[in-house]
Amino acid sequence: MPSTSIVYRAAVRVGTALAPALALVNRKVGEGNRLRPGAAARLVAWAAARRDRARPLVWFHAASVGEGLQAESVLLELRRLLPDCQLVYTHFSPSAEALAHRLPVDAADYLPYDLPDSAERLLGALAPDLLVFAKLDLWPELATRAAARGVVVALVAATVSAGSGRLRWPARPLLRAGYAAVGAAGAVSEADAARLALLGVPAERIRVLGDPRFDSVAARVAAVAPDDPLLGLGRGAPTLVAGSTWPADEVVLLRAFARLRERRPDARLIIVPHEPTVSHLAALGRRAARAGLPQPLPLSEAAGPVPLLAVDRVGALAAIYGGALVAYVGGGFGRAGLHSVLEPAAWGVPVVFGPGWRNSRDAALLLHGGAATALESRTPRAAGDLLFGYWEGWLADEPRRLAAGRRAREIVRAGIGAAQRSAAMLAALISSRLPRT
Repeated sequence: MPSTSIVYRAAVRVGTALAPALALVNRKVGEGNRLRPGAAARLVAWAAARRDRARPLVWFHAASVGEGLQAESVLLELRRLLPDCQLVYTHFSPSAEALAHRLPVDAADYLPYDLPDSAERLLGALAPDLLVFAKLDLWPELATRAAARGVVVALVAATVSAGSGRLRWPARPLLRAGYAAVGAAGAVSEADAARLALLGVPAERIRVLGDPRFDSVAARVAAVAPDDPLLGLGRGAPTLVAGSTWPADEVVLLRAFARLRERRPDARLIIVPHEPTVSHLAALGRRAARAGLPQPLPLSEAAGPVPLLAVDRVGALAAIYGGALVAYVGGGFGRAGLHSVLEPAAWGVPVVFGPGWRNSRDAALLLHGGAATALESRTPRAAGDLLFGYWEGWLADEPRRLAAGRRAREIVRAGIGAAQRSAAMLAALISSRLPRT
């Protein structure tokens, strides 16, 4: 049975010791570091009071909200297949806390740091039948100790980008034991399956099942009511909705919008920051002023559509995309990484994003399908001019824009079904185990 190395355990202990110092300069780390210490005790207390050992338990772990949304559709489908199953959900990032609280699970909390004592304590209390990691965020200590107890370790929505740091030294040898403990893996694509094998997952345990994110996005878009007021924010005008933006994205967007307004005064721009903090919105206002634009009005103060709107809350983006003529997805500039392009695509809206898209399989699918455009310039001025040209071009050529939107929607529809296949894999793993007594 694989086990983690002394070097891995030492590295985790050093990282755990440094976390309080890092929390002083990183808000997310600080929030997680504040709430994580009591997580093990809370989960153990839940198990003591409510764990029914006559029923199977599946423990899902998804690091952040992105991985959580991929896991969500699988979890919901598994709940349908096995209604008697108990479900526990853990996450690492504070961004997933709101998602965790709305999932139909029996218990949800932060995952403690990957230390031997914490892993043993939780595995002993929860007694899971399956331990399921979403995407790639597998914790080696937890995985190897679960496998040693006879718990099946699984991966769903497993994807490994060609540029993933996990494929290189020193991460690859440090993490290898954890991946070797995987009993079943549902890979997104054949390329992902091959890279999972490089990480250490036994090839015979890998199946290509697709990406359950498509199911999650399609369900989320379908759940938006036709009379949702958020849909009206962009309708009735040539509106670009920019989702999950960072400052580098916003410089490009504001330059393009300022140029477009000279020719189309009716144009609107809705910016949905990835982190809509007070300081971020204040900085956005200063950037708008430098671009000669009106001050962005916060959504919380808007009585109706305005030329430049800044969304100051989370959870609204899925509906706001539905009113867009064109969508921009942030993260393609800088080091943040491109955010999900599937929500606007599911609405049938053509998508544009920055040059840092090559680690996104979804972005590549849209580009190759003629449903998206990449701004292949890292210079804000040049990228802003490119965006202005595309935006103006889509307004002038409605048939081309509508055709791109249809292709985007078709790509999303073609990807649906992975959640059902992934849940069926997990259900089969449970049914193959001996019944509890």
